[in-house]
Amino acid sequence: MRSKIDAILSKTLVVIMAIMVINVLWQVFTRYVTGNPSSFTDELARYLMIWIGVLGAAYVSGRNLHVAIDILPLRQNKKTQKKLKVIVTILIILFVFFAFVIGGSRLVYISYALGQQSPALQLPLAVVYVIIPISGLLIMYYKISDLKNLNS
Repeated sequence: MRSKIDAILSKTLVVIMAIMVINVLWQVFTRYVTGNPSSFTDELARYLMIWIGVLGAAYVSGRNLHVAIDILPLRQNKKTQKKLKVIVTILIILFVFFAFVIGGSRLVYISYALGQQSPALQLPLAVVYVIIPISGLLIMYYKISDLKNLNS
């Protein structure tokens, strides 16, 4: 299951990045060739960058490639290292649950309830923000899976 989620997530990130590159190239073309810059490309690039950053964090978390300060664990024995990994993983799960899942869901709900829309695309901002709780759920899945693998 984890490898399928990794594959879907990596392909999604590639597609988003490709759309962003095409979007920026279109912006450059319309600005310098036609002299009439496109009105939506700046906003779309911004939202795609948000999605890449947040989904990328979930992907990196799942691959355990995130930045970590490992001075303390490396100086400990294997048993203590395992305990530290469990503690850190639980703290990550708690943080992601409260900040991404709960906080992100509240942000989505509030922006949906207020009917907020982006200026150029007229896209509901709830659609832009929905990636935060989705990414939080992905990170939680990965970290719970890591905890299960540590204990087995």
